[in-house]
Amino acid sequence: MSAYASTQTAPLSRPRTWILLPVMLAVLAILVTALSSTTAAASTAASRHTAKPTVVLVHGAFADASSWNKVVARLQGAGYPVIAPANPLRDLAGDSAYLSSIVSAIDGPVILVGHSYGGAVISNAATGHPYVKALVFIAAFAPEEAESALDLTGKFPGSQLPTSLITRQYPLPGGGTGTDAYIDPAAFHAAFAADLPARDTALMAATQRPASLAALGSPSGPPAWKSIPSWYLVAGADQAIPPAAQRFMAKRAGAHTSEVREASHVVMISRPDATTALITAAARTTS
Repeated sequence: MSAYASTQTAPLSRPRTWILLPVMLAVLAILVTALSSTTAAASTAASRHTAKPTVVLVHGAFADASSWNKVVARLQGAGYPVIAPANPLRDLAGDSAYLSSIVSAIDGPVILVGHSYGGAVISNAATGHPYVKALVFIAAFAPEEAESALDLTGKFPGSQLPTSLITRQYPLPGGGTGTDAYIDPAAFHAAFAADLPARDTALMAATQRPASLAALGSPSGPPAWKSIPSWYLVAGADQAIPPAAQRFMAKRAGAHTSEVREASHVVMISRPDATTALITAAARTTS
């Protein structure tokens, strides 16, 4: 036997970490997915918290959604989502139900803004919508329950509308006839938009949307301004809704109130900066 003993080294045991590698990778993938989901959810929640509310602008009688054009441009420039739907102007209950359906389709907080008869519509449509954070009345009707636009127009002296309207009959879908009210083009400038150039008001008079007398005379339901914070812009030279009536409604609603002394009924057209400022103040306060 050789003096040098034959020594054989026992084979090294193979590392076992490679067996666990697929399991470790699977666990890591689960952790990454969970972390990504949590981060995305947090990001979405933060986005919803910081996102600006959608501003819904509702026109009134004798006008259409284009009356908001200057305000829309300013709000969009400030980063607000804006919708200015067509107000049917047929009857208060139906017009309010239509606006309510629009609000239901909006994701996130909403600021409802109404001009003239549109104020009655937003106050009725906001009921049952917890995401409506503010009502903004722009030279608008803010009726109490059972009051109508016609009631409030006659509550204080100074409106030129009663002597400026002309009426036309139209057929109702179920039979019979309804009555539409227009402002006589000869009286349109003085009664509706005295602080705008006559060439502009001539165009507005020719393209005005009529309101049915049924809409203007419809009694309001329970007003949302009793439970939703309100803002009001008084048009101090309004010849359609007397400024005294506007101040009365604003005070009764407990609204944050501003006034533009020389503004006509279409203050959102003649004073878009003041109108936009009040809307954004409402949006900031309620966000």
